[in-house]
Amino acid sequence: MKRLIIQFLLGLLPVLGFAHGGEDHGDAKKATVSPASYFSSEAASEIYELLLKYSPIVPGKEASLRLYLSEYNTNSPIDSAKLEVTVADNPNIKITVVRIDKGVFELKGIFPEKKAYNLVININSYAGIDLIQLNNIEAGKELAPPTIASSPHSHWYSSNWFFGLTGLLIGLLIMFFVNKSRSRKMVAGAIILFCLLPTATYNPASAHGGEDHGDAAGKTGGGGSTTFIVEKETQFLFNIQTKKIGTGDFNESSVLLGTVTAAPQGRAVIQTPQAGKIVSLRVAPGQRVGKGQVVAVIEQQVDAGTQISIISQSNSVNAEFEAAKAQYDRLLGIADIAAKKDITEAKARFESARKNKALFDANTGKNTGSTKAITLTSPVSGVVGTFNYAIGAVVNSGETLFEITNLDQVFVEAQVFATDAEKLKSATGFTTISNADTLVYKLKMISAAQSVNTGNQSQKVVFEIINPKGQFKIGENVNVRMTGNNVIRQVVIPNEAITDVNGKPAVFIKDKAEQYSISFVVKGQSNDKFTVIAKGTEDGERVVTANVYQMKMMYLNQ
Repeated sequence: MKRLIIQFLLGLLPVLGFAHGGEDHGDAKKATVSPASYFSSEAASEIYELLLKYSPIVPGKEASLRLYLSEYNTNSPIDSAKLEVTVADNPNIKITVVRIDKGVFELKGIFPEKKAYNLVININSYAGIDLIQLNNIEAGKELAPPTIASSPHSHWYSSNWFFGLTGLLIGLLIMFFVNKSRSRKMVAGAIILFCLLPTATYNPASAHGGEDHGDAAGKTGGGGSTTFIVEKETQFLFNIQTKKIGTGDFNESSVLLGTVTAAPQGRAVIQTPQAGKIVSLRVAPGQRVGKGQVVAVIEQQVDAGTQISIISQSNSVNAEFEAAKAQYDRLLGIADIAAKKDITEAKARFESARKNKALFDANTGKNTGSTKAITLTSPVSGVVGTFNYAIGAVVNSGETLFEITNLDQVFVEAQVFATDAEKLKSATGFTTISNADTLVYKLKMISAAQSVNTGNQSQKVVFEIINPKGQFKIGENVNVRMTGNNVIRQVVIPNEAITDVNGKPAVFIKDKAEQYSISFVVKGQSNDKFTVIAKGTEDGERVVTANVYQMKMMYLNQ
């Protein structure tokens, strides 16, 4: 019985060993390559870029061609342009021009013969007058049919049937020798062979000997192409704009970290001078108030002892005032016989009593009862902040009700380290950008550092933002860009042209009318508008500066 089992396994083993599933030799699916769906011709000058797209032209029948007109440097579509189109060496062919959209025109005409034509475009627009020729407009030419990608070459010895039959014959031979042999060593060797052979796998790559089947090796390198196609319609739809870069003068700059603070006369804290109850709030959060405007009224609670003292002092002040007034009036009535010295003394006593009474009434609010009203006014002009208490709340002395802030004048406290401290002396300007908009604001240094932070050895420098327009908030972190006087002459590009692709800075360069490429760059110095490019771009290239994110998505999704 054991011998029969061993014979069966030995017969099945070569079939399993030589059969290799998963590879398709000869029955592979054939891949089709999509051809272009239109013909195109492009031309450019220093002002304009032209792209002509058209379907196959039938000689003798009216053909419709689509012309895209844009500025060469900016890629912006040209609107309100006057075009005159003629056929070179054949003035009898009439070409009509119809505006379809901004920068898009439709050309119609009849091309009588099957040959290549050249169109001469006379352009007159706000960008200037120019004459450009589009070459090789081929009439009678058909689009290329879909091509079938070449499948791997199949040999007869690579067929599954060949390996199956070969394995079966080898199995029969092994069974024959095992039956003939009575040696236990032979049987043991057959069992070991049974255990080891299935571990060997067939490698089709080694069997083919490293041949190159078509262009598969070049297309499966593991990375995407650096060039990609963006049709002109998509460029106009997403407003993809470019800028021709070049070598220019660049002022190096440094960035300082700063915090927005209020100006000395631009912030006020409204606090209660005495303990009491809030009986009136004359302003609301977000309301703009002026200097001296009443903002709240506090009702002070007076105890019995204090009330008696106030009444007593009030009686004394009033009595003194009445007595001084009566004496002064009496002496005025007999001024012709009274001594001048007595009249002068009476007048001085009356004036002193009157002032004391006025001061006492102002402090008590003419209220000698159990309560006293305290009026709070704003010491500055500004906007009221959030409230900490509501009407009816009892507050203690010195508690803050709310704050009033004037954002029309704000300061920036910046940290300056030793490496940038010397640059402050020769800096030509200071700017910053708020988080609320993208405008650049100028700063003026009003106080240099008077001390050094012992913790990080930084110096605190105070700047004033010129005309902040209320765009900066107190406590906001901003970057202060310090422009130096050292001029660098290198290739510079706008900051908005640089994006991050897979963790690396990159720019998109326009190569042709519908062809773009990505270039990874090495950045150098930068300021609030431009960045020096040490490597990755060249003088005269057109880089994408508007809607770079859409270009990034199209590149990643190619």
